[in-house]
Amino acid sequence: MKHRITVREMVYAAAFTAVLAVCSWVSIPGPVPFTLQTFAIAAAITMLGARLGGLAVTTWILLGAVGVPVFSNFNGGAGALFGVTGGYILGFLLAAPLYGLVLRLPGKKIVWQAAGLLTGLIAMYAFGTAWYVVAYARGGGEIGVMAALAKCVIPFVLPDLAKLTLALIVGRILRPHLRLQAQTSRS
Repeated sequence: MKHRITVREMVYAAAFTAVLAVCSWVSIPGPVPFTLQTFAIAAAITMLGARLGGLAVTTWILLGAVGVPVFSNFNGGAGALFGVTGGYILGFLLAAPLYGLVLRLPGKKIVWQAAGLLTGLIAMYAFGTAWYVVAYARGGGEIGVMAALAKCVIPFVLPDLAKLTLALIVGRILRPHLRLQAQTSRS
């Protein structure tokens, strides 16, 4: 049964929106620098569930769309969101609903939580890569899917899997301490 969002739940979603912004600004140097936004999205979904975690992700994207610098490198605005890599950000909108769908499957909850997070990551990669190829072509260039994957996905797979694992661990530890209104037992 659906329920209205309580003030406490709105505060949790807003807090995770802020955490997501801060994690997007944290850049870990390396051959390919990466941020912690994937960790924050997975943590929000794992701790708050698909509905409230999805609300946090949607709010973060909407804030960025109107120009608040919540994306990596303190970027925001339509240019950041609708540029060649904006599809990866928009692809995060798929993570929470897919997580919620996977959790409806019978079996061990932790297995489905991990599978749900991984499904969301794969969907984000697929959407973002398709967006990248199309946006790159609109900009006058041409890039194949394999070249886009080599540039935008492959360097991030291992760090993203590590972030998902950490988010799952943190989420399973902290979720029981959050006072959320009764949701489906699998969210």
